[in-house]
Amino acid sequence: MTVLPDDGLSLAAEFPDATHEQWQALVEGVLRKSGKEVSGAAAEDALSTTLEDGLRTRPLYTARDAAPDPGLPGFAPFVRGSRPEGNTAGGWDVRQRHTALADSAVLADLENGGTSLWLVLGEGGIPVDGLGRALEGVYLDLAPVVLEAGRDTERAAEALLRLYADKGVAAEAVRGNLGGDPLGYEARTGTALDFAPYAALAARCAERYPGLRALTVDVLPYHEAGGSAAQELGASLATGVAYLRELTEAGLGVERAAGQLEFRYAATADQFLTIAKLRAARRLWARVAEVCGAPGAQVQHVVTSSVMTTRRDPWVNMLRTTVATLAAGVGGADSVTVLPFDHALGLPDAFARRIARNTSTILIEESHLARVVDPAGGSWYVERLTDQLAQAAWEFFRTIERDGGQAAVLRSGRLRTDLATTWAERSKKLAKRREPITGVSEFPLLAEKPVEREPAPEPPSGGLPRVRRDEAYEQLRARSDAHLAATGARPRIFLATLGPAAAYTARATFAANLFQAGGIEPVTEGAFEDSGATEAVLCSSDALYAEQAEQAAESLKASGARQVFLAGRGEYAGIDRYVFAGCDAIDVLSATLDRMGVS
Repeated sequence: MTVLPDDGLSLAAEFPDATHEQWQALVEGVLRKSGKEVSGAAAEDALSTTLEDGLRTRPLYTARDAAPDPGLPGFAPFVRGSRPEGNTAGGWDVRQRHTALADSAVLADLENGGTSLWLVLGEGGIPVDGLGRALEGVYLDLAPVVLEAGRDTERAAEALLRLYADKGVAAEAVRGNLGGDPLGYEARTGTALDFAPYAALAARCAERYPGLRALTVDVLPYHEAGGSAAQELGASLATGVAYLRELTEAGLGVERAAGQLEFRYAATADQFLTIAKLRAARRLWARVAEVCGAPGAQVQHVVTSSVMTTRRDPWVNMLRTTVATLAAGVGGADSVTVLPFDHALGLPDAFARRIARNTSTILIEESHLARVVDPAGGSWYVERLTDQLAQAAWEFFRTIERDGGQAAVLRSGRLRTDLATTWAERSKKLAKRREPITGVSEFPLLAEKPVEREPAPEPPSGGLPRVRRDEAYEQLRARSDAHLAATGARPRIFLATLGPAAAYTARATFAANLFQAGGIEPVTEGAFEDSGATEAVLCSSDALYAEQAEQAAESLKASGARQVFLAGRGEYAGIDRYVFAGCDAIDVLSATLDRMGVS
């Protein structure tokens, strides 16, 4: 029996501790009722989930799930944060992104919660000669500025430094990043850039501007090409190492060279994986820095993922970005950019920008998320996941180095192939709705009024692809929209329900969601011949299928149904195809639209 100290909280103190083996025995009993005969560790494995990169999450973590000592916040290996105080002093830096000149948008961000600016210049952004106008009215000694200018980085950097000089900002008061990232640009466009100008900018910053960095290790190109968390981390390490080599060869000491780098990662709605990714990133970079003789923590700028945002039902993106921002804050990000919920549709409006700003503000000011340093620290699950992810990322990094480094794997096409392989596997899960997308593959709303925005500047392209989770479903919905515009009606499918509501409701709901995901309107009222549909789905229980499915299918075909589906599994005469949880929804929907003549 466990004896607890008398602290006034004696609830359950008289009960013995449950053992891991007792819990496993209970799991065995539950699985046995579902027809699975497993025991011991196999029972636990049956409830485990396989993630990308060979990671597995288990249903229970205990003190037996050991992980390396994460150290203390602010000390190597920096797993628990890059600074001893974390973000407790004032929260993370709320960094707002701008790609176009818009009246008062920059000042509105800074006056209402934003603390720094991320300006995209040149290709796909604000003209470089418009930088002065973009920063008009901004107190440059208070608001750090981060640039992203691709091949125009040198010209943009000179323009910004001139602006600081013209406004009388002292060199030691300048904060931000000039955004040099030649390998990131090459990943985006396929065009290689000479590193010499970036090395010169880094030397200039190190010499004259102690609070200004010259280089960004942007991992977003690899995330947006479909990469896994370990692939993102491995690519970031390889890029950071490549920049250290270039800078030291150009004459900078390794410590000053490392101080010129800022790392940019993506945060997704998978909160625990995001938390583990940021913690693992700091641990991995600490190891690289240790080997290079440059002690110091990784500086992290985290951006909510564009891959997870949807064009349909974009309001749900507010929920996704909230979870992602929470994960970024808990993971110890130094700066966070929340992409507005309408980011995938074009230039965000003022309301979307306000919601994006306020996402961080609420988490910092009302949820008090920044008042605890490393709030996930000590969680057996998070610590174990951090370690597993770090190991997988380190192995991927080693394969890049073995093949010649980041530039070499970009130019050989090897990295593209690795990312494409990962995305192809994930696409299968999306197609089968094993990874649901609320508002798109699950619970779509066909009557939703489209949200329209002014087109955003086209970003640079020509290198790695940009993917989105919703892209396959978006193509289907676009076909349905075109059909609606041409004919005045969407393609329809008739839901033929058998028996009482209790027998058919679950499968009718499933079928309605499935077909609406492809823009096909389900019809449940009246007779088939009056529905305007050319195909039908039988929906009921297994017991009623055994009694009525074949006759119902024959009746539907006699009424003109060209194809009869059945919601569920089985073997019945007259049924052309079965739809069920885990079926390939994209294949089903695409083939159905083809038969309906929806191009």
